[in-house]
Amino acid sequence: MRILIAEDDATSAQYMSGMLARFGECQVTADGEAALVAYHAAKAEERPFDFICLDIMMPRRDGQEVLEIIRAEEAAEGIEPARGVKIIMTTALGDVRSVMDAYKGGATAYVTKPILTERLYETMCGLGFEV
Repeated sequence: MRILIAEDDATSAQYMSGMLARFGECQVTADGEAALVAYHAAKAEERPFDFICLDIMMPRRDGQEVLEIIRAEEAAEGIEPARGVKIIMTTALGDVRSVMDAYKGGATAYVTKPILTERLYETMCGLGFEV
């Protein structure tokens, strides 16, 4: 499995990468623009990401914007929402508006920080990934 982790906090990025490395190849980006570049490069190489963890509060482009761009591109390609890349929003924002905006934008799941290993693994199981 190929995993993209878009996280501007280096400690959080390292922690998540360590948790998810057992599932496959992890690539980490530090901002939303770099996440989009990585996403497009993976598609161009015909090795798309299976799973993306997006922080909402990132520089250059926030995670919500990245989510909406990816979902719009998938829709333009005729990819049904259920068949699109699995995207989990990983953020400190736990307010109802942020959660609702993420799901309206096409998030597959939402996990608030601090991210507990068990919670992330439960979320992944719920999405059909073997933990």
